[in-house]
Parts: sequence; structure tokens; C-alpha cells
Amino acid sequence: MDQKSPPIIIGIAGGTGSGKTTIANVILDRVGSDNLGFLPHDAYYKDLTELSTSQREMINFDHPDSLDTPLLVHHLEKLKLWQSVEIPVYDFTNHSRTSKTETIEPQPVILVEGILIFAESSLRPLFDVKIFVDTPPDIRFIRRLRRDIVERGRNVDSVIHQYETTVRPMHLEFVEPSKRHADVIIPEGGLNTVAMDMLVARVEHLFSIR
Repeated sequence: MDQKSPPIIIGIAGGTGSGKTTIANVILDRVGSDNLGFLPHDAYYKDLTELSTSQREMINFDHPDSLDTPLLVHHLEKLKLWQSVEIPVYDFTNHSRTSKTETIEPQPVILVEGILIFAESSLRPLFDVKIFVDTPPDIRFIRRLRRDIVERGRNVDSVIHQYETTVRPMHLEFVEPSKRHADVIIPEGGLNTVAMDMLVARVEHLFSIR
């Protein structure tokens, strides 16, 4: 590969619990971890350390305004120039950005994952491939419920309340309409082996001509 060619940037969007991470892992396994960098959009939640815990809990984290998207755009532009970046590390339990960062080195393929990445007009032009994972709402809710309880220390009532008040309304307003910007829509996510074979073949083709 000509090192002067910019990396291939792949955006993976879809509703919460749709299976975006599963697809990212399939690409990682098939393309190779040595060729791939990964940036989750939810690492870029705005720093809310100046707010109290009760104030943070009132923030609508499913609205585009809750994310520092300009910083993600800046980081992708640097990676396109083969420059490393320091992405934020976010504490989902306390709803705050930590003082730590994670170094992402430039790689031939960069994956960007998030529910709102296709809703952002500043991000869409940076993607060479745009993938939307389309999964039924009941399956997505069950996956989110399990994740938030096990990984983020939430209780059932708080997860249901957040889903009803922000997650579902914001999905209908921002996430679902953004599907029209996708190059590929994958029903059932990483379980759709035919779609995954076609997707990986496309990525490998782009990889070979860079």
C-alpha cells in the first residue's frame, strides 16, 4: 500500500444495541488488527465535570449536542494525514470525561462507530464507507438493558426511564432518518453472514487499491 494514500475510514452507525460493535469485530478479525484503528463516538461526550451528579443525569446523552463532534472531526483529519491522536476516555458510570486519554495510531483502515455519526453533516464526508446496522427495536432494547446494568452500573428503572424519555425519541428524530446516508444497510448486524462477506470484500478491495 502506498503510505501517502490516506487511510480508509469506515463509519458504522445504527441504534443503541443494534450490533455495531459486532460488525466492527468481524472487520477487525477479517482485515487484521495490525491494519485497523477504532474510534467510538461515545468517547467524545462533552466534559461535564463542572456539573453536579444530579445535573449530569439530566443531560440528554442521545442528542447530537451532547457530543464533542468537532474534536472527532479534528482527530479523523489528523489520522488522514498519518498523525496519531489522543482520544478522550469517558466514565459512563459518573457521566464525566476522565483525565486519561488513549493513543490511536494511524492505520490503513479506521473504524468509527456511533449512533449519531451519520446525523452529523461534518462527519459524513470523512467516511469512505458508511454502514448502518438495522436491528428490531425490541432486540436493541434488551441488549442495551443488559449492557447498562452489567457494564455501566445502572438499575432497571433508570435504563427504562432513559430509554422512554431520550433514547427512543432521539432514535426516531436523528438515528433512523440518518439511515438514508448509508452506503450499506445490514439487517441483523454481524449475524448476517452474506452481508458481512460482501462488506469485507468491499473493504479488502479499497484496501488493495490504496
